[in-house]
Amino acid sequence: MTAKKIPVLFVSHGSPMSAVDSEKGKELMVWGESLPRPKAILVFSAHWETETLAFGETLEHSKLVYDFFGFPQALYDIQYAAPGAVDLVDPVAQLLHDSYQLLMTDRGLDHGVWVPFLHMWPAADIPVLQMTMPYTLSNQDLYELGQKLSPLREQGVLITGNGTLTHNLQEWNPRANGEPANWAQEFDEWIKKALLTNDIDALLNWEQKAPQAKRNHPMPEHFRPLLIAAGAAQNDGVSFPIEGFEYEIFSKRSVQFG
Repeated sequence: MTAKKIPVLFVSHGSPMSAVDSEKGKELMVWGESLPRPKAILVFSAHWETETLAFGETLEHSKLVYDFFGFPQALYDIQYAAPGAVDLVDPVAQLLHDSYQLLMTDRGLDHGVWVPFLHMWPAADIPVLQMTMPYTLSNQDLYELGQKLSPLREQGVLITGNGTLTHNLQEWNPRANGEPANWAQEFDEWIKKALLTNDIDALLNWEQKAPQAKRNHPMPEHFRPLLIAAGAAQNDGVSFPIEGFEYEIFSKRSVQFG
């Protein structure tokens, strides 16, 4: 095992339909191929919020969570039977036991995880452990959670937060294919600048400081995984393996720290 720290990611997971669209998944596939192979993946998703920090399934991920409705049957037939990362539970618990009560559950991976992972690691042969993103934690708390977990990177564990940098379903038009909406593009560029300049204060106070924050995120859950990733990054350099927009209002921007 190399002592070099493995990168930290923020993955914009995209629409559930991306799971069966090889063209949309191509950028994710190329990104996944460029990454060092992790020993295990620790993932936080916008689609699993709880009151208390908890672990998901630790055995084989044979039962996915299809947390959407009204989509073609092909999506509900998808499997992503990656191994569970049971060996990761104790190292995580050791890092967090002073600050958190940790619960065990058998919840499977939700679509915020398996949709992009299908393209990034299609062999489904890397152990995956999902944890909740407690809605009771403040922005600062989430950042500090990432900081506490950062030592796992030296053990070959890839930490990723999966969400979307702009996420307003109320204004979604599935037939839209024009230029990005100004309000979404302005927010996306503001976040890009904050990341490039390592402006942690801006990130932690994005709801007050970012342009049209409420319009881009009527609810904050799709932004919050970025704060965990930024904390785990420990001020590492930033790059953007995927950029652009879908349906004019959803940023595809994904972030690699380190």
